[in-house]
Amino acid sequence: MGIHDGHRERLRDCFRKDGLAGFDALRSLELLLQYAIPRKDTNPIAHALLDRFGSLQEVFDASEEELCQVEGIGPGAATLIRLVPQITRKSAVDKAAEQRYLLNTADIKDYLLPHFLFERDELALLLCLDGQKRVIKCLELSRGVVNSVSIDVRRVLEIALKLRCTGVVLAHNHPDGPAASSREDDQVTAALLDSLRTVRIELLDHLIFAREGVFSYKDSGALRMLSYY
Repeated sequence: MGIHDGHRERLRDCFRKDGLAGFDALRSLELLLQYAIPRKDTNPIAHALLDRFGSLQEVFDASEEELCQVEGIGPGAATLIRLVPQITRKSAVDKAAEQRYLLNTADIKDYLLPHFLFERDELALLLCLDGQKRVIKCLELSRGVVNSVSIDVRRVLEIALKLRCTGVVLAHNHPDGPAASSREDDQVTAALLDSLRTVRIELLDHLIFAREGVFSYKDSGALRMLSYY
């Protein structure tokens, strides 16, 4: 038995008993790393990760290349760390998809939020609904580096017509920015309103997801103001 085996087993017993309820960020990372680094004390490595990135969320946001720059982290451990947020996001998306009727802004936010969990890039989604506010499809419109995502209004129109939806919701994220609209966001929203209006499809909302919250064009009144132009 190695010198650290008893400590490892105590950590695992604590998790088996109460989950992560009694764990801080350090102990949580230490436990996770045990499954990728079986023959080393993972406490110093967990310390090094938090010292480098500042928080548990930032560790999970880091790229594999960035993780491997931390002493003690190899490709296997980096892959495990990167896997956790992606599995979490996939599980949350699957759970949200069980809700088929999206009757208000809160329902729509809850449905779309999992798609943006741990997302490093700026991502644009289109949510298509029928006349009863049932989900027809949610699909990715574009993906880019931070603040450079592009939204093709013509493509949105083609998708909406093909799926025969009566309403759509546009959503994108500001990974490192505020939960607020930009001038470019206003321009895209206005262009979508005009284009969809010509084919009798309603732009129900444009949501912007950020770390500190979600901005809704509808709830803020901005969607109504743009529709007058």
